[in-house]
Amino acid sequence: MTKLAAALVLTAHMIAAPTPVRAQSPMGAFCGLRRSHPGRYHHVVWIWMENHSAGQIVGSSAAPYINALIANCGLATNYHNITHVSLPNYIGAVTGLALPDLLKFDLDCSPSTTCSTSAASIFAQVPSWKGYMESMLTNCQTTGFFGYAVRHNPPPYLTSLSGCSTFDVPYTDLKTDLDNDTLPAFAFVTPNTVHDMHDGPDPTAIQNGDMWLSTELPKILSSAAYRAGRTVVFITFDEGAGGSVGEDCAANSADESCHVVTIVVSPSTPRGATSDRPFTHYSLLKTSEQLLAVRRLGLARRARSMRSAFRL
Repeated sequence: MTKLAAALVLTAHMIAAPTPVRAQSPMGAFCGLRRSHPGRYHHVVWIWMENHSAGQIVGSSAAPYINALIANCGLATNYHNITHVSLPNYIGAVTGLALPDLLKFDLDCSPSTTCSTSAASIFAQVPSWKGYMESMLTNCQTTGFFGYAVRHNPPPYLTSLSGCSTFDVPYTDLKTDLDNDTLPAFAFVTPNTVHDMHDGPDPTAIQNGDMWLSTELPKILSSAAYRAGRTVVFITFDEGAGGSVGEDCAANSADESCHVVTIVVSPSTPRGATSDRPFTHYSLLKTSEQLLAVRRLGLARRARSMRSAFRL
């Protein structure tokens, strides 16, 4: 092995490999702290995991932290992704674009003139935003690099969005913003491809994501922003395991590959709350738009809101 090859292997390990940590136990009291919601929220945080169906996560011994979080906060038990593969789900979730307009993203392409959209997004709607991308080396990076997958990072694909080079930042910036109480109104968090459960076989992939959440989520939930009572955190998966490229999950909601875990964490969400109402990534968009009092985009206009189900 050449010195250059050895250096690249070492760099890849340093960037993408998960740090072995133990899940936080016992679960802190993060939900059920308030009997009513605040109406308008100051912060909405989305955390995206990857490529696992609900049946692979709920009740899994490989995901003790996630299941403790489910028991102590809220779970949407009938939540569905839009389609397969990853990228159209990310783009649809932030823009409300319908499936026919998402088909150009079916190959998980890198940003280009043919793999982009001028559609409005939630990023442009809100007072402030940031994308926090783990293992991304430079702001608004448009090429993948050891654990950073640009297809899991929507802003570089949004041609009408200004500020990508300023507000789409490496994940390490999140700690600074939490410590300084400068969390933006909308935060889009993407772990690297080890920590989001994308890479590796199960149960190891699930364990890696569970351990990452057990370390990183408490940093958000112990922050001044969350303790103030006007922050909601949504943890979801882009898509379930398997499925067909371009599949319409609205028409095939019984397909397990279209059924994913989505957890709701807020001070006013009752502990152990569940809802079997049909929700989708468009519901996530609509709910977040309502919480931050901005206009509805695309299919979010007619999507079912999650507010009443989780007392938001």
